[in-house]
Amino acid sequence: MKYKIQSILFVLVAFMLGCNEYMIVGVLKDIHSDMGTPLATLGILVTLFALVYSFCTPFISLLSARFKRHNVLFGLLTIFLVANTWTAFAPNFIQLLLSRILAGATAGSIISITVVMASFIAPPEKKAGLISWVFAGFSIANVAGVPIGNTIAQVFSWRDSFWMVTILTIIIFALLFIYAPKDTPQSQANTPEEAAKISSDRKKYIVHPITVTNALFIICVTGAQYSYYTYITEIITKYLHFTDSVLSILLFILGIVSIFGNKLGGYYADRGNMQDIPFLYVIMPVSLVLIGLLINLTNPHNFPLAFGIIAFILIAVVCIVNVSYGANVTVLFLDLANDEFPGALDLSSTFNPVFSNLGIAVGSFVSSIAIGTGLFNIGNIVFISAIFGFCSLALVLRLKKLTKEDI
Repeated sequence: MKYKIQSILFVLVAFMLGCNEYMIVGVLKDIHSDMGTPLATLGILVTLFALVYSFCTPFISLLSARFKRHNVLFGLLTIFLVANTWTAFAPNFIQLLLSRILAGATAGSIISITVVMASFIAPPEKKAGLISWVFAGFSIANVAGVPIGNTIAQVFSWRDSFWMVTILTIIIFALLFIYAPKDTPQSQANTPEEAAKISSDRKKYIVHPITVTNALFIICVTGAQYSYYTYITEIITKYLHFTDSVLSILLFILGIVSIFGNKLGGYYADRGNMQDIPFLYVIMPVSLVLIGLLINLTNPHNFPLAFGIIAFILIAVVCIVNVSYGANVTVLFLDLANDEFPGALDLSSTFNPVFSNLGIAVGSFVSSIAIGTGLFNIGNIVFISAIFGFCSLALVLRLKKLTKEDI
């Protein structure tokens, strides 16, 4: 019974963090209306959050490794609570940006600690499944959090969307205080020799071909997603010509299919990890190219509803593929550390959130620059996403070869 409660709480942690991170995408237009900041500039909120997330997560995790995970988790949750609340009442763009930086600095370490705890409490045969559910929490945030946040923003204010996350954080904090595991094993150095071994493991782990290729794969996959998803509300309403009244429903649908993508990734993680998953990454770039063609080769003043529906279905397919990597890459990182470099276990737990957010930063930054300089408009930004997608395909094929050789 305790294992089930802990598992649900870990999913809720990811949901909470996902709401904070992704909800900003659904309310960019409302922030633009409130503050008057250009949409291309507001894209920096996504880019900088992800960039800070990427750089702070490994450093915080390494600095806090000497302390009990249980204590570090609650310290970080407190800072996250302050940051999210600051976002809710930020009076101007600068304070909003600073609040996002503070939230990004803590979110990665929170989820990495959660993943490590999950990997220890789960039986071996259920580890990949539980980790896939933890990452499904982010997709559930897309299913419920982003559409609900968008609806709250339309009915009340975009600020009330973040007040909702503050309330949720307080509830999760209280439940974790009761149920979070307090004594998960840690890589601690009690002698100079042990310290040297941990340091050596970390250095070898970082430069291992599987680690490097896995990291680059994550960057490209998330870059493919967030080069277009940062502006998903504008794509759906302006370029696919759906009305604002159905926007929340369509975002809800994208979240639903993302949950399916997470579970699909968990299925493959339990069945040979990277050996069977590459075919999905043929589908992603091809779908992105087709979306771009539908948008750009059609008269925008006479855009057929059927084309809008087809393009949206293709976006849903891309969303499924985009999130299917989560359990696979996480299990790959953790298993490599456990099997060959045990001193790098805590570090390995940070790599998926670190590189996924680095990919988000790269994707959103590239698209913001392309749009801001006039090289691309939002409607054809999916062609940039497709380039990231083809790079993902090449890297996942390389991972298939590396992991097969490593078996």
